[in-house]
Amino acid sequence: MWALIGAICLSHCVSGQLFDPKLKGAPRLVCSVPGSPGLSGKPGPNGPPGAVGNVGIPGRDGRDGRKGEKGEKGDTGVKGRVGPTGKIGERGERGPTGKLGPAGDIGDVGLPGPPGRNGSKGDKGQRGPRGAAGVCKCGSLLPKSAFSVGITSSYPTEKTPIKFNKVLFNEGGHYNPQTGKFICAYPGVYYFSYDITLANKHLAISLVQNGQYRIKTFDANTGNHDVASGSTVMYLNPEDEVWMEIFYHDQNGLFADPGWADSLFSGFLLYADTNYFDTLAEDYA
Repeated sequence: MWALIGAICLSHCVSGQLFDPKLKGAPRLVCSVPGSPGLSGKPGPNGPPGAVGNVGIPGRDGRDGRKGEKGEKGDTGVKGRVGPTGKIGERGERGPTGKLGPAGDIGDVGLPGPPGRNGSKGDKGQRGPRGAAGVCKCGSLLPKSAFSVGITSSYPTEKTPIKFNKVLFNEGGHYNPQTGKFICAYPGVYYFSYDITLANKHLAISLVQNGQYRIKTFDANTGNHDVASGSTVMYLNPEDEVWMEIFYHDQNGLFADPGWADSLFSGFLLYADTNYFDTLAEDYA
């Protein structure tokens, strides 16, 4: 171990002396071990100040310092100008009801309000005093209904109401010449009759009430003109319909000539229903 250390020191000394430029003349080989470093010398005098260098690049901003302690409250400043009016905010919640203020003066009477709903029916009142006797106008309450009509054309269509279009009399207007039907307006007992001239054919004719045959007559033609007639009494209700009708095909000898022959259909109210008449009198009063 010690031999290895000695060999290393020797090689270091030889190489240091061979390449040291300060050594002049023949190379010298001195073998020594470096001693311990000496003490530092005294510092020399300060040299003259150097020239001022170029301004360097500004450094980065330092970090913000810590927040200082709150200072004392300052004096009140001068009152500033009033700023512009801001937008109206949202409506707040309704506050509590305040105390009732003093009563104001009576205002002008307002316009009447809309009518209210009908109230409930009140109790029946006491019977009033008897009134003065009225004047009877019973004649104006008498129902009137009568007609008599003729036809101006021969041989009408079978199985349908015969349209007697020649109106001789029509009290109340209850017969309709456009349809050939009599329509009852007042309930009661009615009388109906017909006198029909026939020629060239036989005649099968009937009086019809609401689609039902009430009387049916048949007259055979013998080559001359003839007259078929019939009549009946019946009770009618309001809106009942009565008409004449040929009830059999090829038995249609109804004949009419405005110059010398007529075929007629007539009817009238004998008397009205008494209950209906009493109700009419009460309504009129």
